[in-house]
Amino acid sequence: MTGPALDFTYQSQPMRVVFRPGAVPHAVAAETGRLGLRRVLVVCGERGRDTARAVAATLGDACAGVHAGARMHVPVPSAERAVEAAREAGADGCAAVGGGSAIGLAKAVARRTGLPVVAVPTTYAGSEMTPVWGETEDGVKRTGRDPRVLPRSVVYDPLLTLTMPSAQSAASGMNAMAHAAEALYAPDASPIVSLMAQDGVRALARALPEVVAEPTGPAARGSALYGAWLCGACLGATSMGLHHRLCHVLGGAFGLPHAETHAVVLPHVLAFNAPSAPAATAALRRALEVADPARELYELGGRLGVPRSLAALGLSAADLERAVGATLRAPYGNPRQASAGELRAILRAAFDGAPPSGG
Repeated sequence: MTGPALDFTYQSQPMRVVFRPGAVPHAVAAETGRLGLRRVLVVCGERGRDTARAVAATLGDACAGVHAGARMHVPVPSAERAVEAAREAGADGCAAVGGGSAIGLAKAVARRTGLPVVAVPTTYAGSEMTPVWGETEDGVKRTGRDPRVLPRSVVYDPLLTLTMPSAQSAASGMNAMAHAAEALYAPDASPIVSLMAQDGVRALARALPEVVAEPTGPAARGSALYGAWLCGACLGATSMGLHHRLCHVLGGAFGLPHAETHAVVLPHVLAFNAPSAPAATAALRRALEVADPARELYELGGRLGVPRSLAALGLSAADLERAVGATLRAPYGNPRQASAGELRAILRAAFDGAPPSGG
């Protein structure tokens, strides 16, 4: 038996990817040149300024400056300052160097100006593989999809991740796995996404313990970055559900750190969704080689030293009800709709750092 007839839609993203250890000295300039860019604004965060300057140096006269204004969750004022910097520099494109905050800021510029983006990721965030943008204003994080923000080229150089601290590497990798896990039960999932998601989760689950044990090991770093690429591509090809909605509320309204929040929330949402998403659960079982994927991801976070409670990230118990209300006010696709009481239970377990349990 071959099973039911296949019926799906898959949108391939129009971008070019260069994946090579040591790629940066030549590839970024080659990619901006291929796009015909002559004045490239390099966008980064304060912590990534040194790496961004190194990338800027490879651009030579084509570099229009370095703007280190990236902030977590892309506050709208930061986006507007970056647009002003691009206009003042006469930029005809952006090179985003860093994690999700830097790439998100470049996307904000692209959304407002149409300038093309070349992404140089230094974490496992995966934003570089998606047309998804996100910005925060007045405590509310808004997201959307716009083909203008999708980077035209992505340069993956695993050597750029060698200096990422172990704790950040672990949280960033768990965040990447969340993209793939949720893509498996998205309403627009497909067999192609399922293959990418399983391989991405498998690569990260195997690589992250090695990355934490030996942060400068290039082989594990390369495997983790490869897994993050696949997981990001899954997010780019599907719509987001309850997990991402909760994390956007927690990040936008309460300023919780992006990757760590995803790592804490993921096992609890997976456990809640499992009864209504048997195919997704089976795919994660294959990828992780365990019977209970939600419990395994919870335990993996513990082994990697990732925080396992929202309380540890700075949320207060008084914030939980507000988070429930904000989640209920925004629509999201999910295989199982959550009532207010079920949302409270998910958030309470994540707040306490309790092991995940289905509902």
